[in-house]
Amino acid sequence: MDELTLQTDEGPKTLKLGAWLNYDPVRIHKMIVKDKTLQVDQIEIYAPLMSKLRRADQEYYRRFMGLNVTIDFPGFDSDILAKIPFENDPVGFYKWWRKGKRESKVYLSKVNQYKLFQKVALMDPKIMLKKDLDFLNNF
Repeated sequence: MDELTLQTDEGPKTLKLGAWLNYDPVRIHKMIVKDKTLQVDQIEIYAPLMSKLRRADQEYYRRFMGLNVTIDFPGFDSDILAKIPFENDPVGFYKWWRKGKRESKVYLSKVNQYKLFQKVALMDPKIMLKKDLDFLNNF
């Protein structure tokens, strides 16, 4: 694997890319996905990076994954991507996510919250929490 030199709090540091995955997985992930300053092999680097990222910074991982995180949703035999019930059963997803107090399991951006609340408001407005109705009206 190639070596990479990055500026750290202690000054410039040179490590093999695999070692950077352990040292600062969030920074490496941002370089690949957000900044696009680093290209890596999908199997050799990116898959292990995602595993390390989940353990190193759960909040960053949760926000990055959004609706692509797998969840245990009622009515399915195994875990599924959160976007499946979000798109196909918005009322059921809303009950599971908001009323089931599972907001910490699936991160919804403001845009996705708006989409969800808008669908639920059209389909079954009586189940919505007041704060979510207020969010819709003030979006």
